[in-house]
Amino acid sequence: MNNQSQTVVRLRDCNAQRIKALLKGHYALIGILLGSALLSVSLGPYSNWDSQLEFSAAKGVVEWGFPYVTYGHLMNQPPLGFYVDAIFLKIFGVSYETAVYANTLFAIGGVFLTYKIGKELYGKRTGLFAAALLALAPWQVIMSRVYLVDVQCLFLSLLYLLIGVYAIRKGSRKLYFAAGLIFGFAFLTKVFAVFMLIPLALLYAYSKPKGTRQTVENIALFVFPALIIQYLWYGPITDGRGLLSLVKHEDMFAFLPQGFGPSPFFQLNFLVEALGIFFIAGLCISLVVSFLQRRQLSKILVFDSAFFVSVVGVFGLSFFLVFGINLQVPYVNSIKYSYLTLPLFCLLAASAAKKCSIVAKRKQAFGRRHELAVYLAAVGPYLFLVSMVFNFISLTTMLKYNWLTYNVPGGLSYSFDRLPSVFESSTFFWSFQLLGFLLINLGLLWSNRSKLQSLFSAL
Repeated sequence: MNNQSQTVVRLRDCNAQRIKALLKGHYALIGILLGSALLSVSLGPYSNWDSQLEFSAAKGVVEWGFPYVTYGHLMNQPPLGFYVDAIFLKIFGVSYETAVYANTLFAIGGVFLTYKIGKELYGKRTGLFAAALLALAPWQVIMSRVYLVDVQCLFLSLLYLLIGVYAIRKGSRKLYFAAGLIFGFAFLTKVFAVFMLIPLALLYAYSKPKGTRQTVENIALFVFPALIIQYLWYGPITDGRGLLSLVKHEDMFAFLPQGFGPSPFFQLNFLVEALGIFFIAGLCISLVVSFLQRRQLSKILVFDSAFFVSVVGVFGLSFFLVFGINLQVPYVNSIKYSYLTLPLFCLLAASAAKKCSIVAKRKQAFGRRHELAVYLAAVGPYLFLVSMVFNFISLTTMLKYNWLTYNVPGGLSYSFDRLPSVFESSTFFWSFQLLGFLLINLGLLWSNRSKLQSLFSAL
């Protein structure tokens, strides 16, 4: 064998070892992502008036270069999502199904970014648990099978949050600029991207930046690229259309019927539909544990507080739009207005397992308060595991119906129709769901294999 052949063999062996090492360190994550993909493709595709309108804008980019719903009628919504999907439509063909599959990829990417954020803030196991919870959240799966740019917005929002966290921890100007650039793209996809600024701002404030000058520089590096991106689209490209055109969106002029009394619990209705009652119960218990053991859990409480305040802020805005301005869309369509909070809820929930471990290890503490905290800390993670089972059952139930309806108090609803699929056998898709569910759970078990080995060896 000559020297050139030996070099090729060595490079091949070296690459094989690198790939093997990479896979070995990420078996759990790969299982969760594959499970998420199988759960997504088992449903839908779904469609309604909103999704068809946005698909028309994406087709407009393919045909005319601009997101026209009909020629000359520009979609009154940030355009980037339509341009991104136009790339997929040009490559794989102009069809609604192609646009949906592109969204599915972004949804799986959102699961991955949730893992990365959880890993960076809480630890690897917490990140994996958060990703698993999001992968099984019913409305996350549904949104992955509808063509709505909200899914792209969520992906980009999580991405700029993650890069922002890196920037805060490393003090890197380049990362601040990169985070601002991604924020600009996210905002140019949907204005709801601003919601993820809340946890980022709170985490930045907690980092206690050194000096006013450095703070101003960091903020400028973040804001500048975002402003430039918005200026280019709403200025020269669209002949001075202006950022204020977003305020003239149809949602801002659709009011609730006269005499209609909206329920103050409409957001709770969304949470039950999106995450499940056991998830909400576990989250409440986790928050109680954080309060009871706030000194012991001070490091975790910082991140929990940032996400909790963010959720309250988003829900508070929707509450104001409904009860302060009497708007109909935030009331009927909480799915879209509160969609970006789903990963935040999952991160809050996933931290419960870490809290349980920390509280249980504190042997010096005594008293009823500590005992109560220990019991509650143990119950929380089990409720989340139960919620995963019930959410899986909920997903399997959806296979029986050709429509989905989100009902809110007062007789109003928001619905989707399921479009025909290549395979119409519910048994075929149920096997996809079961395999996906098993992969997600196997991923969690693999990530906790050392603890399981210790447990079994002690028996």
